[in-house]
Amino acid sequence: MKIGYACLTVGVPGTQHRTCAMKSVTPDVLTGLIQSNLDALDHILDYNIRNGIKLFRISSDIITFGSHPINTVKWWEVFKDQLDAIGQKAKSNGLRLSMHPGQYTVLNSPDAEVVERAVDDLRYHTRFLDALGLSREHKIILHIGGIYGDKSAAIERFIRQYGRLDENIRRRLIIENDDRQYTVSDVLSIGQGQGIPVVFDNLHHEINPDPSHSMREWIALCAGTWKPEDGPQKMHYSQQEPGRRPGSHSDTLDVDQFLQYYEEIRDSGSDVMLEVKDKNLSAVKCINAIASPDIRRLETEWARYRHLVLEHSPEAHRRICRLLEKRSAYPVREFYRLIDEAVKAPVSPANAVMAARELWDSLKESSDPKTARSFEKNIAKISEGGSSIPLKRLLCELAEKELRPDLQNCLYLLA
Repeated sequence: MKIGYACLTVGVPGTQHRTCAMKSVTPDVLTGLIQSNLDALDHILDYNIRNGIKLFRISSDIITFGSHPINTVKWWEVFKDQLDAIGQKAKSNGLRLSMHPGQYTVLNSPDAEVVERAVDDLRYHTRFLDALGLSREHKIILHIGGIYGDKSAAIERFIRQYGRLDENIRRRLIIENDDRQYTVSDVLSIGQGQGIPVVFDNLHHEINPDPSHSMREWIALCAGTWKPEDGPQKMHYSQQEPGRRPGSHSDTLDVDQFLQYYEEIRDSGSDVMLEVKDKNLSAVKCINAIASPDIRRLETEWARYRHLVLEHSPEAHRRICRLLEKRSAYPVREFYRLIDEAVKAPVSPANAVMAARELWDSLKESSDPKTARSFEKNIAKISEGGSSIPLKRLLCELAEKELRPDLQNCLYLLA
């Protein structure tokens, strides 16, 4: 089973996407942005490989204004060598990539111009995956669209427009149930009839259910739409964020909930795309939760989290340190439960100072007197209830200057 996340990374230097306003577009500007975004994608894949993350959804914005007529750059030619290299990296490391056009890519709209733009967008996404030299296991996910007052007619329009798509688009396209209009049974009726693989989305199903089958049965029915050349079945997994509108993805994933889901699907042979606000952090969390016990996994995680936890809850920090002392154990559930509980706690000035001083201790010997004075001035402001952001920027700059990737990847500096 491959577990992955969508589009962006949290706390990984060099992975930020860039864009611009349409009024600023020129071929040179677009070329520079595309180069930067491809470099960022390359760094993301390196991070994923290091962390055992084998599933990743590429942002639709990887090519700035990729499907808009304003972009006249033949990026698939200009960046052919880099695209080939990225694709080869994915293939040689067993990565499975996908893309997911946004809410305005609606194939079943009654408006012909909307459909035309949707087809252009699907052509762009297909061209990008084709430019990477990837097989049809690397997919493009699409919702069915709107109902427009007549679901049967809307489904017929989707089927008709799907049949008109280029073959290279159809071989990549997969469809999923949504949280408002098209249940898993609706989508299955289309997928089975047209030979389109169906993605089962658990949270959408919880909000927009069809109770005629159990979740396990729906997953098995969806699996039947995947042909060998499509690769393993894909599913989307997310959790509801408490207190927000139904369908809002959680800030992070609860390990206990995920493991309950995993027990339901572990024998399915499917790949699972996580949809969650903290992206790669939850992906690593879930991978660790189902991995063979190895305390070093949690120790590596703790190096990233410990200053953040200390800032929020010194008590949780102490408990986690004690938890990791037994190297023969693998307390993965309790480890993440304590972290999740800790970061929900408000930060007091005293705790903020404590966390800052602990991190400073690993940098102060290489700092100059001016930086040390600046640090102490910021500490005084935090002690009086001021923001810790200027101090964290100072520490982050110092970590970069001293080439300390262990500290640059510290989540405390991003909070």
